[in-house]
Amino acid sequence: MTPPALRFPRPLRPGDRIGVTSPSAGASGAAATRIAFSVDWLRDRGFDVVVGECMDGTGLTSAPAPQRAAELTRMLADPDIACVVPPWGGETAIDLVDLLDWDVLAEAEPTWLVGFSDISTLLVPVTTRLGWATLHGDNLADTPYAVPDGLLHWLELASGPGPFEQHDSGLVADWVRFEQEPHATEWPRVGAGGWDVEGGGAVDVSGRLVGGCIETISHLAGTPYGDVRGWAERLDEPTIVYVEACEDHAVDICRYLHSLRLAGWFDRAAAVLVGRTSAPDHPQLTQRGAVLDALGRLDLPIVWDLEIGHVPPHLPLVNGALARVEVDGDLRRITQTLG
Repeated sequence: MTPPALRFPRPLRPGDRIGVTSPSAGASGAAATRIAFSVDWLRDRGFDVVVGECMDGTGLTSAPAPQRAAELTRMLADPDIACVVPPWGGETAIDLVDLLDWDVLAEAEPTWLVGFSDISTLLVPVTTRLGWATLHGDNLADTPYAVPDGLLHWLELASGPGPFEQHDSGLVADWVRFEQEPHATEWPRVGAGGWDVEGGGAVDVSGRLVGGCIETISHLAGTPYGDVRGWAERLDEPTIVYVEACEDHAVDICRYLHSLRLAGWFDRAAAVLVGRTSAPDHPQLTQRGAVLDALGRLDLPIVWDLEIGHVPPHLPLVNGALARVEVDGDLRRITQTLG
């Protein structure tokens, strides 16, 4: 049986149980101190937090892939767990996508899965295969940070149907090293930035959100775990695809985006949102040039420099939410409705 194209987890409330597991990288040393602080931060806000066994940070991943897949499956299928959030991303979450028990999950009620970076590798198939809305937002380590004006905390987006309105924050921030301050709650400002539209002018589009970190989701394209084209066809609605680059130089980003284009990710798209990035340019190609080389031929509006990636702060997006994106003069707004 083909699962519904879209289902939303129930609203998250204080008193609900949140599961913490590391489907990719675990935590050790100062990082483990930060994760313990973040767990306590959630508990202080009334959530019942349970921490899994797959948390070891001494290797590339927190545990062997079958063990990580089993723990994530168990937490997502557990009716007593309303939300699962990892400590952060990592490198090889792709090694467990085919080890998750998709049959068990298809019979379960939707559970919030939250995160970004390598966790995008899991958000996309959970949305496109199961039809569950997933939340591209702070990982656990970033959850205690205060939210700048204009943005919302991911907990708020998981709390109800919306509409949830967010605006360009204007803030460009940096990471706080855990070794220096494992209890940080304020993003350090390093500059200012703002959304803009390719070619100038205005944008006012609506569609269902889907996307994530280019370096990880591009490797799902053309597989059963990244069939965004098939998901969009089942929805029979426009999509808004968002992408952000972590660290790869522009030539690689260009290749990844072409891969998504050739796999049909943009066939139903009404627009593309591109996250602010500090990833390096190539001597003959900028990061913006990489996007335009791959996607400029699609004649789609492109909105640049949203706070949706590896340059903090973070603007949370719900894969599957109906979003309206408006950019016109001083107006820079995205509104998401969960339903």
